[in-house]
Amino acid sequence: MKKTPWTYIPSLYLAEGLPYIIINTVSTVLYADLGFSNDKIAFWTGWLYLPWILKMFWSPLVDAKSTKRRWLLGAQTVLAGLFLLLAGLTAWEAFRFAQGNSSLTFFTLSLFGFLAGAFVSATLDIATDGYYLLALTPQEQSRFVGIRTIFYRLAMILGSGALVSATASLGNKTPGTSWNLVAWPYNWAVMFGFLGIMFLGFAFYHAWVLPKPGQDKPVQKNGATAWADSFKTYFTQKNIVYILLFILLYRLGDALLEKMVPLFLLKPATEGALGMSVQNYGLIKGTLGLGAVVAGNLAGGWLLGRFGFKKCIWPFAVILILPNFFYAYMAWAKPGLAAVATLITLEHLGNGLAMMAFSVFIMYVSQGVYKTSHYAISTGIMALGMMVPSMLSGWLQMRLGYEMFFIVASFISLVTVAVVPLTFKIKSIEETEAAFRAHKHSLEDAQ
Repeated sequence: MKKTPWTYIPSLYLAEGLPYIIINTVSTVLYADLGFSNDKIAFWTGWLYLPWILKMFWSPLVDAKSTKRRWLLGAQTVLAGLFLLLAGLTAWEAFRFAQGNSSLTFFTLSLFGFLAGAFVSATLDIATDGYYLLALTPQEQSRFVGIRTIFYRLAMILGSGALVSATASLGNKTPGTSWNLVAWPYNWAVMFGFLGIMFLGFAFYHAWVLPKPGQDKPVQKNGATAWADSFKTYFTQKNIVYILLFILLYRLGDALLEKMVPLFLLKPATEGALGMSVQNYGLIKGTLGLGAVVAGNLAGGWLLGRFGFKKCIWPFAVILILPNFFYAYMAWAKPGLAAVATLITLEHLGNGLAMMAFSVFIMYVSQGVYKTSHYAISTGIMALGMMVPSMLSGWLQMRLGYEMFFIVASFISLVTVAVVPLTFKIKSIEETEAAFRAHKHSLEDAQ
């Protein structure tokens, strides 16, 4: 009896999204909580995007060697081990804090730990997305494209929201602002230990529940040929220049905010930031933000199915750049917690809509025999578009201040709207969408 995708698609994309947000965003919160400077945090954590850029170079290996099922189970198991190692490293640093002996050694070692996790997480992305394309029929793929996006986004909001809030509630450096169950910063070690155990659970559950589709087998070519063919077919497809420009620039404004938003919300008011507690930061992200992103993804799936990609992309792009203006306002006005929470909620609602369109775009341009590799190449190019602006954001903010930084980021984000017309010249979008509709595989079924 065939297992329904409902038993494994939600958990697969929770497991795919969590490492990404822990490595790229929660690491920023951790280093901010430990007192490292904005430029140092943004520059060095920006390098953590590198594996998602480079994954396009080893994605053909995932296509050519073993099955996607084995790759993703192996990656989840290795991530469990890495999170447990980070738990031990963080506990060691907490001991040094208690002894008044803290140094940059922890920053360096933990950064290498996050980098190792990033390489494994990027491999997990390749295997999971490839498994999705092989284990589900085209009809199921269109029906679950919204579900996979929702649970991936849920993982990111839960990781940067509820998990961070719970971690801060266990112990905090500010007296009287937590349950004090664990001395700060041992609370961060507890968080990583929890993640390690969670990923062991993911690996065991998926080893039991995941079907073994007949199509999930190595591509019948040697590694070098598979690698060359996958790149050749991707970069010689029609309108490739338009595709590359859109992938690189659509999230430019979002990339500038990626590292700076947590720092702006959490750093002290004396530095021009909002001075929000870690608990409130996590609470807003994990409750209001969680509901907003789910609503955004659901609405995005329905709208894309009802009206099509090209009718939705204009309003979605405008919605994507609005948060840059929200943060410029917050840096100027320093509003109260209720107003900040409202604007963050609107940010997540809009991001849910806009990222749904981006996910569909990548799916539409990742077709053919090497779907897995093509998807990895597309997301790797996207990571490059995120990495460079995020690395420079800390340096820019330290020189401009928060208010001027967000104003500059707002104007730069207009590039997102400027690249939208390129999508109207990409024929594969129309062809793939038409094929889906011809078989009644409407994205509206994502509901």
